[in-house]
Amino acid sequence: MMTSTMNQSFQRVPDSTPIEEEQLPGYVAEDCYPIAIGEVLDSRYREVCKLGRGVGSTVWLAKDVCNSQYQVLKVCTHTSDGMAPQQADHEIAVSQHLKTAPVQQHPGKLGVRTVLDSFPLCGPYGQHMCILYSPLGMTFTELRNLLPGRKFEKRMLQHGIQFLLLAIDYLHKNSVVHTDIPPNNILIGVSDDSVFSQLEQDELASPVARKVLPDRTVYLSRPMPRTNGNLVLCDLGSARMGRDKYQGDIMPDVYRSPEVILGMEWSSKVDIWSVGVMIWDLLEGRRLFNAKRDGILNDEQHVAEMVSLMGKPPREFVQRSDRASAFFDDSGNWIGSIPIPNQPLEDRIDQLHGEDKQLLLGFVRRIPRWLPKERPTAEELAYDDFLMQAYFASQSQPG
Repeated sequence: MMTSTMNQSFQRVPDSTPIEEEQLPGYVAEDCYPIAIGEVLDSRYREVCKLGRGVGSTVWLAKDVCNSQYQVLKVCTHTSDGMAPQQADHEIAVSQHLKTAPVQQHPGKLGVRTVLDSFPLCGPYGQHMCILYSPLGMTFTELRNLLPGRKFEKRMLQHGIQFLLLAIDYLHKNSVVHTDIPPNNILIGVSDDSVFSQLEQDELASPVARKVLPDRTVYLSRPMPRTNGNLVLCDLGSARMGRDKYQGDIMPDVYRSPEVILGMEWSSKVDIWSVGVMIWDLLEGRRLFNAKRDGILNDEQHVAEMVSLMGKPPREFVQRSDRASAFFDDSGNWIGSIPIPNQPLEDRIDQLHGEDKQLLLGFVRRIPRWLPKERPTAEELAYDDFLMQAYFASQSQPG
């Protein structure tokens, strides 16, 4: 492990105070590789600063000592058998599939971040997989939290959702379903490396606070400044590829589609459902579905809220799942134990009015459908009147 030559004047966090990955459920210190800022991994990638952490990895800004280019390095936790986590292996496989997939000339290709390279790293307690990516800016969640009222304005929403749909269409045309599209997995692009140079200089001049333990140092993540690139859809670790229909539990919490909740087969249309749900996170700063009872995620509550927005499901949908009989009779009438809440879509939009609101309603009503086949494709949605509003307005201007 290489020690850093940077300014050693930093705030030391008390040993008893959990920070960063230590606060995540299921954290085991020995599962995480003990990176030190300034360390060089694989004889090539010098760690500049920490950018974030998740349940299965820590994420770092690194500088390639061979060509001075900045990269993002995800260092995965190890597993008990010493092999790289399955999700990391899967993300690498999906990225390799996309590099040779049949559809390459597509406007959404640049909107999907794939793995550049990977290498194994031997740690004190096992082997870790390290994954390299092109560096990007902050997430949509972080951007939203910087905006007035923690809400996107209309044009920003239209621009972002349209680029996202093109990225999803690129994946779908290459038989890849993302399955995990909340704002945290959408990052803003960066037009030049100066933002990363500034992060490196800031870390040298004013190192982040950290906890220094006998066997490791746990660093605070350095916030990413706002940048002006187009969005990029990230994290293919939960993606599926190569089939039309799949089974199994996917999607995060309130983003789950009805067919996933009820244990049915699902398809690429789960990604379309995610886009429809996410719009409320960005535009209104609140969830479209609460989906909780007494603070705990609850399927019955979730499905009841779906009925409120979509009406009763068709018989064709109900008959696809044995689980549906807990909530619906054979005709799709609600028989659940809780009343259907009153929350129509038009009452959930506060930020837009008049024509803007009607265009948005026309867009979002195309998405929440019980039957996946009735949801539009990503390509069809990308050219909806709401998303094309600014373009149509520019075409109507004289001259």
